[in-house]
Amino acid sequence: MALAQNLARLTEADYLRIERQAQFRSEFFDGEMFAMAGGMRAHSLIATNLAGLLTNALKGSDCVAYNTDLRVKIEATGLLTYPDISIVCGEQRFLDEQEDTLLNPVLIIEVLSDSTEAYDRGKKFEHYRQIPSCREYLLVSQKEPRIEQFVGKSNGEWTLKEASGVEAEIKLVSLGTVFRLAEVFAKVQFTPAGLRRRT
Repeated sequence: MALAQNLARLTEADYLRIERQAQFRSEFFDGEMFAMAGGMRAHSLIATNLAGLLTNALKGSDCVAYNTDLRVKIEATGLLTYPDISIVCGEQRFLDEQEDTLLNPVLIIEVLSDSTEAYDRGKKFEHYRQIPSCREYLLVSQKEPRIEQFVGKSNGEWTLKEASGVEAEIKLVSLGTVFRLAEVFAKVQFTPAGLRRRT
């Protein structure tokens, strides 16, 4: 999460009014707006690959994949944020008639970067776990072909599985579809660990 803008504490209505006219995206939590950084090349390519795979896989189903342009609100905590990808199945619930803030995703995907990884793994995941409809959370590396998959159980526990390497596959439990990591990371050029710059 980026530095808070120098604004007085805002209401959610204030935030939405500002955000809907803004040129860049910001998260909102506890009365503050937080500007979101743009993604690097690999981040954008991985997210685009995933969106394409999901769109094709969900044809003929009642599930829809949305990219990072669609905001998600966690009603239990008040966080408003922009996942890299969110998927909803069946009835789609939105905050209001603008239909730009989704309330009931079943699957959320974040592509990790150095600047957001700790947040995506920690506090942000704590928020996402408070969404009753959310049953699955993926953390996708942009440094190597690796996906961490968290699956929620009915008792509130979350289990972790990992798929690693371009030959590996991952089954999305909430959607019943399987992807090869070679497809997710197609055309991504990984930088050797010793040559990486922090993003």
